[in-house]
Amino acid sequence: MKTWELQAKPGLDSLTRAERPSPVVGAGDVKVRVRAVSLNYRDLLVAKGAEKSGGAPRVPTSDGAGEVIEVGPGVTRWKVGDRVMANFLPHWVDGELSDSHQASVLGSFGADGMLREEVVLPEHSWVRIPAGYSFEEAATLPCAGLTAWQALFEVTSLRPGETVLLQGSGGVSVFALQLAKAINARVLMTSSSAEKAKRLREMGAQEVIDYRAEPAWGKRAKELTGGRGVDLVVEVGGQATFDQSSTALRFGGAMSLLGVLTGGRGEVSLSTVLHRRQTVHGVYVGSVSMFERFVRAIEATGIRPVIDRVFDFEDARAAYAHLESAQHLGKVVVKLPTP
Repeated sequence: MKTWELQAKPGLDSLTRAERPSPVVGAGDVKVRVRAVSLNYRDLLVAKGAEKSGGAPRVPTSDGAGEVIEVGPGVTRWKVGDRVMANFLPHWVDGELSDSHQASVLGSFGADGMLREEVVLPEHSWVRIPAGYSFEEAATLPCAGLTAWQALFEVTSLRPGETVLLQGSGGVSVFALQLAKAINARVLMTSSSAEKAKRLREMGAQEVIDYRAEPAWGKRAKELTGGRGVDLVVEVGGQATFDQSSTALRFGGAMSLLGVLTGGRGEVSLSTVLHRRQTVHGVYVGSVSMFERFVRAIEATGIRPVIDRVFDFEDARAAYAHLESAQHLGKVVVKLPTP
C-alpha cells in the first residue's frame, strides 16, 4: 500500500512517500480503506519533531475516514462496506482517560496514523460516519470536531442563551461556533483578519474582536456581555491567551482548556480564576462513546463541516504547508485516490 512516513529530516521534509505491506487483520480487527484524512495543528508539531524523534519512521495524522474492506474473526459491530472514522484515541472507549489510552494516540511516535491507503484497528476503535457525509467531511470530525463537542457539552454544559467566547478560526473554533449556534447560544470570537471576521459573522458569530487592535480582548468580551462576563471560554491559545480568557469569564464561569498554540509553559495569573470562582477543564479530544454522541448531534442538527481546501494524496506536503501558513478557515483535507 502507498503511505506517507515521518522520517528523521528537518521541518516538513520529514514527510516522505513510501510503500508498506498491506496490514494483517487479526481476531477482533477491522481493516479500512482510507479515503480521506484531515490535518490538525498537532500534525505540524509531530512532523517538525520527527528529526529528533530517534525512532522508526511513523505514519502521520490522526484523523481519517474510509470504508471497511475486511473484518477479522469475532467482529460483530462492522461489516464490509460500512463507512467509518477512526477514534483519535483508539482504545478510549468510555469512562475516564488513562495513561494506556494516551500511549496509543494515532499519528504520533507511539503509533502509526491514517495517512496511508489501509489501516487496521480493533473494532471498538471505529465510529460510523454521519448519514449523508462525504469521506472528506467525515475526516474532519475525529479530532477538531470531537474536541469542540467535549469542550461545549461533555466537561461543561453550554445552554441556549448563554455566551461562549471562541478564539481564532481554526477547526476546533469553527466547529464550536456551529455547535453553539445549533442550540441558540451567543458566540463571541477573536480574529486578526478582517476577511475571516466577516466570514465568522456570516456563520453566526455575534461579535468578532480583533485581538491585535484590542490586546485587552478579554475586557472587551466582558463589555460585550454588559459587564457580566461570558459563561464559557474555549481556550486554544495556551499561555499567552489564558489571562485574557479568564478576564472575559463571569463569576463561576468555565474554561475548556484544550490548546497550546502560544505555548504550554509560562507565567499566568491565577488570581482572577480564584477570586471569581472560575473552573478550568482540561480537554483532550474524546472517547468513542463521546464520538458516538457527537455523531447523533450532528445528524439531529444538520451541521456540515467547513472545509477550507482539499489536496490530493500526492500533495500531502503542500497541505501541511497550507495549514502552517494559517491562511485557512476551517479544515484542511487530503483525499486518497478511489480504488
